[in-house]
Amino acid sequence: MSNSLLRTDKEIAEIYTRHSKTVYRVCFAYMKNPADTEDAVQDTFFQLIKSGPAFESEEHEKAWLIRTASNICKDVLRHWWRRRENIEDFHDLQSPEEIETDDVFQAVMDLPDKYKAVVYLYYYEGYTSVEIAGILKKPPSTVRYYLHDARAILKERLGDDFNEER
Repeated sequence: MSNSLLRTDKEIAEIYTRHSKTVYRVCFAYMKNPADTEDAVQDTFFQLIKSGPAFESEEHEKAWLIRTASNICKDVLRHWWRRRENIEDFHDLQSPEEIETDDVFQAVMDLPDKYKAVVYLYYYEGYTSVEIAGILKKPPSTVRYYLHDARAILKERLGDDFNEER
C-alpha cells in the first residue's frame, strides 16, 4: 500500500478494479436504479482521487470506499430535489446483470436504510459487527441490534426462504 497522498493513474485503476463491484452494490442498495447508482460510484471514486487518503491496508481502503459511497448516497437521497421525484418513475428500470436480484436480495433492499447497510455489509461483504461499527461510525451494540431486528423482519417477510447462516 502506498502511503503517498498522490496516486498514479495505475494505482487508481487498481483500486477501482479491486473495489468497483462492491461500491456499485453498496450504491445500488441505496439508490435502487442504475443511473443514480453509476453517478454515486463515480462520485465515490472522484472523492478518492480528490482527497487522496492514505490507507493502512486493502481492508482499510475498502472500508473507506464503502463509508464514502454510503455517505454520498445518503446525501443525494436527502437533497430537496429527490423528495420531489416519484419513485414510480424508476419502477421500469432494470438492474444491471452484475447485481443478483433473487428474492432474498430484494427483501434486503426493501429493508429500512438503517438495517439495509448493516445486513449488506454483514452477509454480502463478510464484515463482522465490530468492523461494521467502525465503518458506519456506530456502536457495536447498535449494529448487533440492527442485525437482530433485520433478521426478524426478513424471517417474517421470507418465511421458509429465510436461512440464517452465520
